Amino acid sequence: MEIQEFLKEVFGHFFDPKKRVFIGYLLIAIVISFSWLLFIKKFTIFSSLKTIFDSKIFFSRSSKADYKVFLLNRCITMFISPLLITQLVVATFIFNILLSINWDFLSVNFNLSKISIAILFTFTVFFLDDLTKYIVHRWMHKWQILWSLHKVHHSATNLTPMTIYRTHPLEGIVFSLRAAVSQGISISVFFYFFGSSVDLLTVLGANVLIFSFNVAGSNLRHSHIGIRYWRWLEFLLISPAQHQLHHSKAREHHDKNFGATLAIWDWVFGSLHHSIETENLTLGINDYKDDNQDSLFVLYINPIREILYCLRELTVRAFIKIKEVLPGIK
Repeated sequence: MEIQEFLKEVFGHFFDPKKRVFIGYLLIAIVISFSWLLFIKKFTIFSSLKTIFDSKIFFSRSSKADYKVFLLNRCITMFISPLLITQLVVATFIFNILLSINWDFLSVNFNLSKISIAILFTFTVFFLDDLTKYIVHRWMHKWQILWSLHKVHHSATNLTPMTIYRTHPLEGIVFSLRAAVSQGISISVFFYFFGSSVDLLTVLGANVLIFSFNVAGSNLRHSHIGIRYWRWLEFLLISPAQHQLHHSKAREHHDKNFGATLAIWDWVFGSLHHSIETENLTLGINDYKDDNQDSLFVLYINPIREILYCLRELTVRAFIKIKEVLPGIK
């Protein structure tokens, strides 16, 4: 691989409108932050800029670890991605299953215009993707093996847009499979019922709803700018301050606000917590000591150790259960 292709692969997310850290979205997030601090918080122009570009945040030990993990994970992804199941594979598999089923009992005639199908498909892809993100994210907090991976992300004591990449490579695989399954289901079902009429509404190649979310300041969810929404709106959309609260060490904030874009899943399933002023929030987790929580060895190797320990414990418990049922086994 030539150096130019390598750099494009590693840093391509900053120039891809389908990715959250697209430079255009980052610039818009800065404008939103500046407006919030200037007009809502009543900061001066100078103090607003100083707050946004706080060197203590962006050059903290936690943030430096984020940058290192980003670079390392991008390199790892280049080798892993070709081995993962894609949405096309999932879609083809489900499509063939649908073809094998006799649907004669369904007498519904889907007589929809092409634009109606495109709108319906765009919303379905978005909602199913967001729902599965909520489900898997909640599993990440509830299941010890998955938490061993996910706490790498929660070990950040400062949040910047790059914190979204502070994930263990194995968690990246889990969420890649989630995306493949979610999108594969949407694609296969719609192509089965609507064929070539299926289309996705996009802006700069990104789902128009995801594009809108990113333009509205998605990067501020991982930031030190605690923008809050109206209370009624936080039942529907996760505000930056709500997600920052999700990263709080405080016990009362644990297992709250799992939503990625929509807050309705948290509202429906009882994990919603409205935003608070975030200036006094202490971020991170209590699992790691302060002096090593940003160590690459701890972030990459400790989760593997913990997973192996969990598997060993499960094996021992299973063996004990078997011995109780079949006492003759030694």
